Amino acid sequence: MFKKRLLSGIILVLVAFGAICFGGYVLWGVLLAISLIGMFEFNRVFKAPWKAPTLICYAAAVGYYVLMVLGYENAIRPCVMCLVLLLLVTFVIGYPRFQFTEVMAAFFSVFYVAIMLCCIFRIRELESGAFLVWLVFLGAWGSDTCAYCVGVLIGKHKAFPVLSPKKSVEGCVGGVLGAALLGFVFALIFKDKLTAVGSPLVALPIICACASVLSQFGDLAASGIKRQHEIKDYGTLIPGHGGILDRFDSVIVTAPAVYLLLVTFFV
Repeated sequence: MFKKRLLSGIILVLVAFGAICFGGYVLWGVLLAISLIGMFEFNRVFKAPWKAPTLICYAAAVGYYVLMVLGYENAIRPCVMCLVLLLLVTFVIGYPRFQFTEVMAAFFSVFYVAIMLCCIFRIRELESGAFLVWLVFLGAWGSDTCAYCVGVLIGKHKAFPVLSPKKSVEGCVGGVLGAALLGFVFALIFKDKLTAVGSPLVALPIICACASVLSQFGDLAASGIKRQHEIKDYGTLIPGHGGILDRFDSVIVTAPAVYLLLVTFFV
């Protein structure tokens, strides 16, 4: 199991590295594929991966990505309202075959997976974006690694005993501090490349620390959904890790956090 997890983890990192380095349509296509798979996994939890409301939302996610990459940002908001109306009409016409929880899950999956994950593309398109985009992964996967190590070494106090019995207060704090340290080291190494950011040695640790906090809540929220529906993993696509959502649950949350912090305060 460890070898499978390690190998699939290495492949995952290589795919992420390649897509981010290429950027543009390559990154756009990879993120769209990940989004659709993640949406499928999410809707499968609600036992509606192929029902009409869900299919409409898959199409909406594709449409959103197309509008984004073509620069038609002004069209996105009215399209979202049209999506709500279309889902309501579909629910009424298909009643009682469609449960309203299925419709809401499908609608939520568009935002939770597709729209939030596309912030990686948005960051990559910023000035210095080829370097800034890695803050998403430092705040998610880097934080998770730091939290795990600190938790194993000195973790004693349960942070969320019901939702996640293995997580400790010490581990959570270690994840935040570790992410801040990783952000500082990253800024120290690439400060000459981060021309779009004022005071990167200050900005990047702050961004990574904030991303870490939200990353941990994102991970816990995904765990809570699985616990409520009594499933272990969202899927089996990534050996040793589970599904796309099992591996990207924290990235989905850190991507918009990093993007908003950058465009609001630092870029």
